[in-house]
Amino acid sequence: MSNNYKTLDHALLGAEIKCLKPFEELPRQASMGDPAINAMTDLTKTAALVIGPCATLKEATERMIASNVQLLFVTNQYHHIIGIITSKDVDGERVMRHIAQNGGNRDDIMVRDLMTPQIKIEVLNIEDVRNSLIGDIAETLTRMGRQHALVIEDDAEGNEAIRGVLSTTQIHKQTGVTINTSDVASGVAGMQAALGN
Repeated sequence: MSNNYKTLDHALLGAEIKCLKPFEELPRQASMGDPAINAMTDLTKTAALVIGPCATLKEATERMIASNVQLLFVTNQYHHIIGIITSKDVDGERVMRHIAQNGGNRDDIMVRDLMTPQIKIEVLNIEDVRNSLIGDIAETLTRMGRQHALVIEDDAEGNEAIRGVLSTTQIHKQTGVTINTSDVASGVAGMQAALGN
């Protein structure tokens, strides 16, 4: 090597060292009239948390608790999103309904049994989010009867990709406003049951 280069100081790696992860800090306080993008978890700045479809509900719950999140992306072996699972899914009436219909117990249930499949996930476009207010997102989530909305944009190749996540929990943390989606959700579920869907 040329004499123009120097050797850097170096040392041995210490014990219990972790890799740094992407970090995004959303504004601590916001109002319903602030830009919606201020309440979106941006997946270009924060790593998406994933789980496989054959993981147990216990594993999904533990991952959510350890990461302080309420939504996991369910991915296949090609890293394609095949669904989502939320804290409401793993600890709610869907668990009891699944056991009643299929037998067994909670330990027998896999993520794939309760996840919302990809074909049923409603998404928002990033451009619409950029041109909206937090209050618009709250209204949208209420009308959808959902606690989360995924935000998509086209990647460099022109394919749809998930850019971010909006949630009632994050909006509440920032604005102090509680968004109740259960009344609409139960109303929609009731209508679907009445229609036989």
